[in-house]
Amino acid sequence: MKSALIWDPALTGYFFHPDHPFNPKRLELTVSLIEAMGLVDGGDHRVVPPRAATDAELLRVHSPEYVDAVKRMSVRCAAGEAWEWGLGTDDTPVFHGMHEITSLVVGGTIRAAELVMGGEVTRAFNVCGGLHHAHRDRASGFCIYSDLAAAISWIRETHGARVLYIDYDAHHGDGVQGIFYDDPNVLTLSLHESGRYLFPGTGFVDELGDGEGFGYSLNLPLEAFTEDESWLDLYRKLLPEVAEAFRPDVIVLQSGCDGHTLDPLTHLRATTRLYEETTRITCEVADRVCGGRVVATGGGGYSVWRVVPRAWTLVWAALSGQEAPDAIPFGWLSRWQGESPDLLPERLRDPEGAFDPVPRRDEIEATNRRTLESLRRQALPLLRGWGLGF
Repeated sequence: MKSALIWDPALTGYFFHPDHPFNPKRLELTVSLIEAMGLVDGGDHRVVPPRAATDAELLRVHSPEYVDAVKRMSVRCAAGEAWEWGLGTDDTPVFHGMHEITSLVVGGTIRAAELVMGGEVTRAFNVCGGLHHAHRDRASGFCIYSDLAAAISWIRETHGARVLYIDYDAHHGDGVQGIFYDDPNVLTLSLHESGRYLFPGTGFVDELGDGEGFGYSLNLPLEAFTEDESWLDLYRKLLPEVAEAFRPDVIVLQSGCDGHTLDPLTHLRATTRLYEETTRITCEVADRVCGGRVVATGGGGYSVWRVVPRAWTLVWAALSGQEAPDAIPFGWLSRWQGESPDLLPERLRDPEGAFDPVPRRDEIEATNRRTLESLRRQALPLLRGWGLGF
């Protein structure tokens, strides 16, 4: 199996300011760890540079007025106008050149899709992508343009393919869901911390789509403090059912790792095991239903030093069909420890029992199971309509 890691150091230019949680240092750390562990070889598992998205590619999913506004404010920001477009906020500040660098992020995910749909690789990973909160005419939640929606739209227009979009970032992928809410050829499936606790306050089980797209938007909001076992149990049950029913031609996967217990913005308390196992499950399903084709991105992840590089190295290894060793190379630790504000972990996988157990685990797991059953009750007639029986 061939795979591609989409990367160029220029992608670190997606940078709001030094104190912003969406710190591109995590990208540099991740790629350097993947390289240090020998998981790119220049042959079957290679690094491929991104390209900038064209205006036409952006306009498939964003309004002309919005793209024009982003271009203007990339040169000179007018605060009052910026707010109209969701920019100039604490979450999504304006910065010089933001149109150009975000177009490169978008083009990176489209490049990943080109490689996969063209048969050059089976799976591709744009570690800088995953901007799932951007809406058709509004920035939101650190996201200016939607690389995910642009890549999905490129796949639809160029190949006429059915796309299963999976999002397990701790924050609900509201932007991608909204852009395809009435499209029966794009099924969005999101597992995330419940909007009762976390931004953007959406992603409930009754958000099922609209018009012809009714039934093609599926959400499984998780309780705070869910941890690995409940999360994986739900994913193993739900994903194969949905994929077998929908029969996509390709899976687009948003691999945000902000559900980790060390993440400062969320409360799901996962370990790095979750990201390795979830990616493996996704790839196994892809092998059965769509020739193994997966276009993957990064996403959220705000424990920049201790979590993101380890989690996304495990994601890349699983995507590319490699077994990552557990020990992190001493050379990598030596290179970065002097900059890190925290002691860097020496292993990719969090050891069992590394974090204190969560009280009320049984109650949390039971609530998550009830949420899954609620989703299945609402989606069951729709799934049957696709030809899948239960």
